[in-house]
Amino acid sequence: MDRITANLPSRNFDTTVAFYGQLGFATQYRDEGWLILRRKKLEIEFFAHPKLDPFESWHSACIRVDDITALQTVWQALNLPDDPMGRSRDQRIIEDGGPVRFFTLIDCDGSLLRCIENGSLQ
Repeated sequence: MDRITANLPSRNFDTTVAFYGQLGFATQYRDEGWLILRRKKLEIEFFAHPKLDPFESWHSACIRVDDITALQTVWQALNLPDDPMGRSRDQRIIEDGGPVRFFTLIDCDGSLLRCIENGSLQ
């Protein structure tokens, strides 16, 4: 199976595993410099970046799912606190009259996750 995966920075793998564990991800691989997490068919890879400034992070990934409402419902129910930079983790689905249904979430290292419904761009 050919595929491409997101590759995001992590200041601390233990913190990353804990944050993404709340979202239903489990560790698939880990060594000192690389981490792979999976939630069903979703997979995100992380590289060690202990000096990352989360206030300056411009890293992001798109998470594409068939049922954005189901994912948002599960993650919203977690009542995640605001991120350490004070940005809200209120994951409301955005439907601004355009073709895309999505919500966003900022992870523990300041990376932006764009959660997008499959087919909403067709």
